[in-house]
Amino acid sequence: MTKLRRYGLLVPLAALSLAGCGINSVPTAEEAVNAEFGNLQAEYQRRADLIENLVEVVKAGAASEEEILTQVTEARARATSTQLSPEQLDDPAAVQAFTQAQAELTQARSLLGTVIVEKYPEIRSQDLYTQLLDQIEGTENSILVGRRDYNAAVQRYNTTIRTFPDAIGAKIIHGAEPKIPFEAAAGAEDAPSVDFDS
Repeated sequence: MTKLRRYGLLVPLAALSLAGCGINSVPTAEEAVNAEFGNLQAEYQRRADLIENLVEVVKAGAASEEEILTQVTEARARATSTQLSPEQLDDPAAVQAFTQAQAELTQARSLLGTVIVEKYPEIRSQDLYTQLLDQIEGTENSILVGRRDYNAAVQRYNTTIRTFPDAIGAKIIHGAEPKIPFEAAAGAEDAPSVDFDS
C-alpha cells in the first residue's frame, strides 16, 4: 500500500513537471508566430493587388511614364515571387531576401506616387486614383502593425524556448530554433530621391 501511495504521488508530480517544460507552451508560441506571419503575408498580398490596380489607373492617365511604371511593375513581380514559408522563418538569408523584395516594392510605390502627383496633378483628382492611394497607405500602415505584431510574437517565442523550464521541452521534445524577426532592409533609413528633370 505504501508503494501505491508513493507512485500515486509521483505520477501527478511527473505530470506537473512535464507541463512546465514547454510541451504545450512552445507549440503555442510557434503557432502565434505563424499566425502573425500569415496575417503579414495577407497584407503584402493586398498591397501587391492594390499596386497592380494603381498602375493600371496611372497607365490610363499618364502613358508617357513608362519607365516608372515598369520599375513599379518589376518590383511588384519580385516582391510577389519572393516567397517565405513559416518553415523558413529561422533562415536569416530567406528572411533578408523577402524583406529586401518588400522594401523595393515600397520604395517603387512611393516613387510612383510622388512623381505622378507632381507631374500629373489632374490624375490626383480622379476618384479611383485617390481611393487606391488611400487604400495602399492604409495597407502600408497595416503592414507596419503586422511587422510589429510578428516581431512581438517572435520575441515571445524566442523567450519561451530560451527560458527555464520551457527550454528543456523546447530542445528535447520540439527541437525548437529561434525565429528571425523582421528587420529594416539595407538603406531603408534613407529617404528615396526623386528626380523630376529626367
